[in-house]
Amino acid sequence: MLIHSVFFWLKPGLTAAQRKQFRRAVESLAGIKSVEKIYVGAPAATEKRPIIDDSYAVALTVVCKDVAAHDAYQVDPLHLAFVAQCKTFWSRVQIYDAA
Repeated sequence: MLIHSVFFWLKPGLTAAQRKQFRRAVESLAGIKSVEKIYVGAPAATEKRPIIDDSYAVALTVVCKDVAAHDAYQVDPLHLAFVAQCKTFWSRVQIYDAA
């Protein structure tokens, strides 16, 4: 199994409609055939602690069967279209992959 965790920091000037559009676009990545499951969320309202980074706006967790499935996800037309259409929405993106 491979867990692909992506954190997005959205640009501060985005409208509520743009933020909603971005969230829908992230959720559409579930349509990629090599993806077993996705989870999309925002920072949880947990107690603030120095070790928690809740400065991001949207978190995406993609579960893939293996590295080959992850690699297929990366070049899937839906993923490529998402990046092309939505890259103007974020100011920073950070990825963590775990196997």
